[in-house]
Amino acid sequence: MVQMNIGPFALANPFFVAPMAGVTDRPFRQLCKKLGAGYAVSEMVTSRPDLWNTPKTARRANHDGEPGPIAVQIAGTEAAMMGEAAAYNIDRGAQIIDINMGCPAKKVCNKWAGSALMQDEALALRIIEAVVGACAPRGVPVTLKMRTGWCQSEKNAVVLARAAEQAGVQMITVHGRTREQGYKGQAEYDTIAAVKAAVRVPVVANGDIDSPEKALEVLAATQADAVMIGRAAQGRPWIFREMVHFMATGQHLAPPLVGEVKHLLLDHLQDHYALYGEFSGVRTARKHIGWYVKTLPGGEDFRARMNLIEDCGQQTLAVADFFDTLNAQMDRMPAVVANALNMGRETYMETPA
Repeated sequence: MVQMNIGPFALANPFFVAPMAGVTDRPFRQLCKKLGAGYAVSEMVTSRPDLWNTPKTARRANHDGEPGPIAVQIAGTEAAMMGEAAAYNIDRGAQIIDINMGCPAKKVCNKWAGSALMQDEALALRIIEAVVGACAPRGVPVTLKMRTGWCQSEKNAVVLARAAEQAGVQMITVHGRTREQGYKGQAEYDTIAAVKAAVRVPVVANGDIDSPEKALEVLAATQADAVMIGRAAQGRPWIFREMVHFMATGQHLAPPLVGEVKHLLLDHLQDHYALYGEFSGVRTARKHIGWYVKTLPGGEDFRARMNLIEDCGQQTLAVADFFDTLNAQMDRMPAVVANALNMGRETYMETPA
């Protein structure tokens, strides 16, 4: 396994957690790193100073006790403001700053942030230069996450990647879809391969990577330095150690024990409640619990009941009871069928106890 660096930071492996709004908070990042992820980037934080002290932004910028390197993704539309946001987050512990030019959400793109910036290459470059200008004197690397382009007829990832590299960006992540696609259809990797061939900095491939086999296929097809995993890690954070094991041995790691997953999820919930508090914590935890259980025996019924619980203690007990019941049926979690997670669909097969 070839070691990859972002500036002065050596990464453990080439399997990264994608920044996902409302998902990759500190508890989730810490869990993924514990289970083998080589790198994790925060969910995006706004560049608007008037929002820096809101509870939402404060939670997103919380890195208490998180193992480094601490990478913070910032989003915005004004170059000077993005430079200020970079400096602000560095002052609060960020060791790497990532620029968001990949988010396809309408509420982001309607403000000309995220992947909408790919429509205005001059503005995109001004933002990159401003962020690098704020980070370089402090020795903080800048990375960039983008898509292949705005739409099928306007794929400009290669042009932007070259410009970003010249401006001082030290790693580029490309999601193999246009903004127009959102998360629909199949990710394509030819554009990522073209970006990799056009620049000397590390390139990370993102999109539809849902199994150890797919990770190695995409690395081979694109010659990328790493892959970034998003939706496939939801409810399955141990996917990272599965990829590490498969790359090292060519063999599949046995699915985790049901008892281990129970304890992982219960520990995750406690960290989650501590960050969000009782009222928000019990509600925002529902999606994580739902991802774990939705394809398990009795999972849909449990999720419906669990969504009515409004107390952290009761939620914890319900989760523990569910996994204790499951453990009476099977020792290990069902194995995921390779390449079955595209477009959010999941297929499982039973494994021997």
